Amino acid sequence: MILKTSRALLLLLSIVLVIDSHARAPQKSSPARSTIENKIVRARELGIPFDGTPDKFNAITDVAGVEVGYTTLIEGEGKLVVGQGPVRTGVTAIFPRGRASNDPVYAGVFSLNGNGEMTGAAWVEESGFLEGPIVITNTHSVGVARDAVIAWRNAHGDADAAGFSWSLPVVAETWDGWLNDLNGFHVKPEHVFHALDSAQGGAIEEGSVGGGTGMICYEFKGGNGTASRKIDMQDKNGTVHTFTVGVFLQANFGRRPQLTIAGVPIGKEIPGEVYKKETGSCIAVVATDAPLLPHQLKRLARRVSLGLARTGSISGNGSGDLFIAFSTANPAASNSDQLTHSVETMPNDLMDSIFAATVQATEEAVVNALIDNQSMTGRDNHHVDAIPHDRLRKVMKKYNRLQPGRAPK
Repeated sequence: MILKTSRALLLLLSIVLVIDSHARAPQKSSPARSTIENKIVRARELGIPFDGTPDKFNAITDVAGVEVGYTTLIEGEGKLVVGQGPVRTGVTAIFPRGRASNDPVYAGVFSLNGNGEMTGAAWVEESGFLEGPIVITNTHSVGVARDAVIAWRNAHGDADAAGFSWSLPVVAETWDGWLNDLNGFHVKPEHVFHALDSAQGGAIEEGSVGGGTGMICYEFKGGNGTASRKIDMQDKNGTVHTFTVGVFLQANFGRRPQLTIAGVPIGKEIPGEVYKKETGSCIAVVATDAPLLPHQLKRLARRVSLGLARTGSISGNGSGDLFIAFSTANPAASNSDQLTHSVETMPNDLMDSIFAATVQATEEAVVNALIDNQSMTGRDNHHVDAIPHDRLRKVMKKYNRLQPGRAPK
């Protein structure tokens, strides 16, 4: 009898602990959706036409070595209580050569509109190298994320050749204050560590995850989007060389009437309003395995602007549109153990197909961020609808822009 009573007490205690930890810890969760909506649906699956040929995953991780990790924080509902929630935010981490590598990559940065923050950009501009991961979060969590990246790198790497352990990490932001308790400072170092530690290659999540959790794009639910392009280039000997360009962006910009998808004025056909003026931003990361030097990568980063423009963006005054591009070619180019290095590069005259791939992948990444998503209610019951798939398809069909036979199964 005593044994049975003890087992019952232990079982009850276990249940209480589980319930308590579930209540206190931020959980990744989302409103219930229909069975069809619960499937991952991307823009191409809805029949939306895009230029160019995507690589295997149609993601930035198609560039060999690139890894992406997330921490998603969703907790609470109802009236805003600063410091308690509701919480709709997170962290995204992107490694150019994977978590295991400390080898910097050539990189370039470009600011289309500077009403935003990207730490470490000055050193990327000056040195031509990106050293370590790129982290993206909300506007008021840049500081804690930057410090956490430094701590993580110190814990995972040796001192440099001069004996110093130092870092000027790249951490960028967009504003999620419409849905999230922004001034509650809910992103903690352990959330940054988790995003860094969980980074992986292959297919990655889009929409309301990681740093994109609380974001809004064209006054539909926005967040993370990604796409890639595969490019075949032939040299004078007839040998074909294949390169990949991948784009990842945190989409948090635009007014509804501006939204254009594949040339169709979707925002005017599906009207709506969330706020009275644009308050968002866009952070974009371009990765490629093409052998480009820093000044060429800056040119590549500029082309993100044209991809955003295809979707209707005017890069409004309040929009912090900051872009970074890197190349995974030329490993060990920063190694100071050698006095000189021989590096590969591509003539400027041959870069047009790389430019086109960047524009195309950027456009598709924005649309994927909108489509591979769901509606969300956040602080003070602020609600943002996801773009309705059925209605979108009807409008695309009306303008004769829907590709047949591409509806989700």
